[in-house]
Amino acid sequence: MDLSFEIIIFLLFASGFAGFVDAISGGGGLIQLPAMMVGLGNSTSPATVLGTNKLPSFIGTSSAVINYLSRIRIDLRFTFAMAIPAFIGSFTGAQFANLIPRDLFRPIIVVMLIAVAIYTFTKKELGLVKAHRHSDGRRYAIGASAGLVIGFYDGIFGPGTGSFIALILVAVIGFAFLEATAITKVVNWGTNLAALISFQLSSNVIWAIGLMMGVANLIGALFGVRVAVKGGSELIRKAFIAVTVILIVRLGIDIFTE
Repeated sequence: MDLSFEIIIFLLFASGFAGFVDAISGGGGLIQLPAMMVGLGNSTSPATVLGTNKLPSFIGTSSAVINYLSRIRIDLRFTFAMAIPAFIGSFTGAQFANLIPRDLFRPIIVVMLIAVAIYTFTKKELGLVKAHRHSDGRRYAIGASAGLVIGFYDGIFGPGTGSFIALILVAVIGFAFLEATAITKVVNWGTNLAALISFQLSSNVIWAIGLMMGVANLIGALFGVRVAVKGGSELIRKAFIAVTVILIVRLGIDIFTE
């Protein structure tokens, strides 16, 4: 594709900022995906935009995963118990990405995100300390089930995936926000990889653009992890609420302007 210098700079900046935000609290997709829709224009199919978007997201998430795991100890058994079903769900969801109108999801997702924001805001101590609420077997069952469902959603639509994973980990399982964010990155890494493979199988990935934006997303993610680890769970909680509210506004605008 022939892109102007201004469009390239715009996409790089958007992807870098998306990687930064995503590494701290999730929600980078609400920055990167709309930017790609504008930058690539109406001539690019929605499936190709979605598929190409998964490449920089995967690269940035890979960077975040490596950096979080080098700084924070997480429950790896639980993480993989959630990540593997999420991978399967995302691959399957991406197969249906062209078949189900995304407009069907938006009102439901907005209502769910409003509930997420209100719940997190009113529960002042939520996610500040680790306090598991279930036995290991029940935790794994909840994590695997949530991973499969949220993974499917990520493959077929996407916005808010990180918020939903984090909420399950914090509010239902009992992780602190910092560890929950690290686990979320691992699970999201799997869903991004699965969707990327699925979209590539249908030739819906523009690799040159995706790799270029991936470098910017990676750099942003590196800075985001440093900020998140330094600020701890309290900072991530505030960022989580802010990003969720922005996502609500973004999806709300889409609903009422289309």
